[in-house]
Amino acid sequence: MRFISAALILLAATAASAQNGPQNSHQDAKPLPYMDPALTTQQRVDDLVSRMTLEEKVSQTINSAPAISRLNVPEYDYWSEGLHGIARSGYATMFPQAIGMAATWDAPLLQQIGDVISIEARAKFNEAIRHNIHSIYYGLTIWSPNINIFRDPRWGRGQETYGEDPFLTGRLGVAFVKGIQGPDPNYFRAIATPKHFAVHSGPESTRHSANIEPTPHDLHDTYLPAFRATITEAHADSIMCAYNAVEGSPACASKLLLQDTLRRDWGFKGFVTSDCGAIDDFYATDYPSHHTSPDKEAAAAAGIKAGTDSNCGQTYLTLGSAVKKGLVTEAEIDTALKHLFTARFQLGLFDPAAKVAFNAIPFSEVNSPAHQALALKAAEESIVLLKNDAHTLPFKPSVRTIAVIGPSAATLNNLEGNYNAIPLHPVLPLDGILTQFKSSKVLYAQGSSFADGVAIAVPRTVFHLDMTSPEQGLKAEYFATDSFDGTPVATRIDKQIDFDWNSASPIPGAPAEAFAVRWSGTIAMQAPGAYDFQLLLTHCYPCNDHERFDVYLDGKSVGDFAAANNEYRPIGKFTLNLPDTARHALRVEYRHKAHLFGAGITLAWVPKPGALLPEAVAAAKKADVVVAFLGLSPELEGEEMPIHIEGFAGGDRTDIKLPAAQQQMLEAVAATGKPLVVVLLNGSALAVNWANDHAAAILEAWYPGQAGGTAIAETLAGKNNPAGRLPVTFYSSIDQIPAFDDYSMANRTYRYSKAKPLFEFGYGLSYTTFTYSNIKLSTQTLHAGDPLTVEADVRNTGRVAGDEVAELYLTPPHTAVSPQRALSAFTRVHLAPGELRHVTFTLDPRTLSQVDEKGARAVTPGNYTLSVSGTQPTSQTPAIPFTINGIQPLPH
Repeated sequence: MRFISAALILLAATAASAQNGPQNSHQDAKPLPYMDPALTTQQRVDDLVSRMTLEEKVSQTINSAPAISRLNVPEYDYWSEGLHGIARSGYATMFPQAIGMAATWDAPLLQQIGDVISIEARAKFNEAIRHNIHSIYYGLTIWSPNINIFRDPRWGRGQETYGEDPFLTGRLGVAFVKGIQGPDPNYFRAIATPKHFAVHSGPESTRHSANIEPTPHDLHDTYLPAFRATITEAHADSIMCAYNAVEGSPACASKLLLQDTLRRDWGFKGFVTSDCGAIDDFYATDYPSHHTSPDKEAAAAAGIKAGTDSNCGQTYLTLGSAVKKGLVTEAEIDTALKHLFTARFQLGLFDPAAKVAFNAIPFSEVNSPAHQALALKAAEESIVLLKNDAHTLPFKPSVRTIAVIGPSAATLNNLEGNYNAIPLHPVLPLDGILTQFKSSKVLYAQGSSFADGVAIAVPRTVFHLDMTSPEQGLKAEYFATDSFDGTPVATRIDKQIDFDWNSASPIPGAPAEAFAVRWSGTIAMQAPGAYDFQLLLTHCYPCNDHERFDVYLDGKSVGDFAAANNEYRPIGKFTLNLPDTARHALRVEYRHKAHLFGAGITLAWVPKPGALLPEAVAAAKKADVVVAFLGLSPELEGEEMPIHIEGFAGGDRTDIKLPAAQQQMLEAVAATGKPLVVVLLNGSALAVNWANDHAAAILEAWYPGQAGGTAIAETLAGKNNPAGRLPVTFYSSIDQIPAFDDYSMANRTYRYSKAKPLFEFGYGLSYTTFTYSNIKLSTQTLHAGDPLTVEADVRNTGRVAGDEVAELYLTPPHTAVSPQRALSAFTRVHLAPGELRHVTFTLDPRTLSQVDEKGARAVTPGNYTLSVSGTQPTSQTPAIPFTINGIQPLPH
């Protein structure tokens, strides 16, 4: 069953018209020009802006643009998130995190995902409009994709990107943007916003003040190509400028980026939005910032004059004062307003509802069966098989007892990543295995936290329904108000307390804006002692919630907490002193009452180092095989986070090793001698050197989305044959990469690094084998500026069906700045056993071109080679030579 977010009902002050746009006050009057669909969009926008006062114009330059009643202009908020599913607005289909989508190496799939995200965005928008809701997260301007280059594995937000390669990022970004914006020649289904423009990829701790000066070569060879592709090929109608400065100017005030590159060179016609608070960084003195403007008015003027049309924040509200001071003209504000309103007109927001076909998209499209199936397909395709000694995977019928061990086996946020949709029926890895392997015995032990001192969801193994029941979990009673009066609307068994209900109803009959849940049962530990617990509220800033949490042990209160307004993530801490290993009565009560956003709770604990090892080792000893779920967590890596522990700082990492707590656990279970399969859930590369030496098999599953547990279990069983490829290099240590704050691409990524990595970019195994033959070029001698066609035959030479990713790499003539090789084409194909597929690639002049030290791009003469195989070329991969004659300069 799918639930309509009750937040939509909550804000409905009156019964709303289904009309999508503004209407004339007098129905019989001739429509004003801006309301006349017969006129061009430009004519309508010009007319509307000309009718606004300066004060009204200024009000429209921030993301939360208010209504202009006298002009019948409705309120609109430009801020909506859709990185891997429509986020923060109730339930929606949740796909793998972006880095996982990149691991599919499947551009058509990315376009399908973009389609689904914008269809669900329209469905939610249509429902919101029916209830007169114009809130943040319910609009049609989607601030995705993140196409920054994941140049360093330590960057916490790298999980949001499509990896380290500009070509792969560009191809996937183009596909995603096309999906988001839709196929209609007259209206956008939604508007995509590639971000963060530009040269933005950590560190998080310095992003508000860092000035980055890339070499001209790196700027045009690495940092800009994917942005260029999404603008010039996919025609993204919006773009977000970054926090950092580039060559001495904040990105949101950069003439180089916003005028010379974006509008002049690339012909961009859409609107530019700032990252949130980025305009504040021009002048702020209470934290490290750029200090390029003396005050708010000057900062607002700088942003507008450079070409940042919309301010996520409030600083642009000083533009009226800036006009009076002569810092900016009203005509310059008009330019920004015209960009912004052009987008709203092209979304159909000022046209009769019946004229825009997208208005007919029903709410039932949200998380529809077809969309759920696509989420599973994406999760399956994202999985990368890194090691498989002696064909350990898929499991043989002789595997009768499986030990599932590790911190990411049963934690919700390891499916979600960040900027995530809210999954309705998420499948945790443990539950996927329990479902897939029904004839096997499955033993579970959490084994460790993600890192010592870090809270993790309390595992189901410590909960039981009562003092004698063998069933794990807690009795959950759900109430339709924020109190426990009356009868619950539903009662069920919850295996653990780990839920994300952001703007969503937790269960049918319990409205999203106000409900209560009581969990009751018992808790028992493996050893007596004092245990530190936390109650965590789901990320939802700004929340404005009134949350209450109460905890009782053996009938006595041990915790009573209230969440303050606008806390980023309220945390209630308490300690349970358990004198023995017997079961003790536990009751947890949660009351939620929100204006619009929030809801969700995790009962977490901070286990003492090594405390969970005995249970994990005991489970391993009883098993035929151990599946260790390891990796990272969105609580460790992410955007500007308040975490500072060994290996992690502010959302970034200071090392790429597996955290010590998990490494200790891994070695302890491996010491049992049982076959060991490692499954990684994470958003960035890990140096799992010990695991590579000692585990029989390794799967990389990323943050896999709502169907992640099912996809992983199907892969272990052989129902899914993994074919994902790494979109990033897995280095063996940070000794192989330059300093984190060094933005030079020298010695970075597969294109420029001389080091031998643990697992290379483009790497991935399969349960079957493939061979390549008959590689042919359209010509051995190419005139600069002409395309090159490459053909090859791919055959499945194994016994099972599977996907293969054919990767074409180009090696150009060596120069001081040329890459060692560069991905230049790829395609994912499905082949039955013995099946042969003929694949064809066409390399256009831009793909064949090189960037010199001065940043100039051209197809240049010389001797080239290329290779086509399932990975980067090795000494056994045939190198196909060809020559380019002449030179063909190309525009930036």
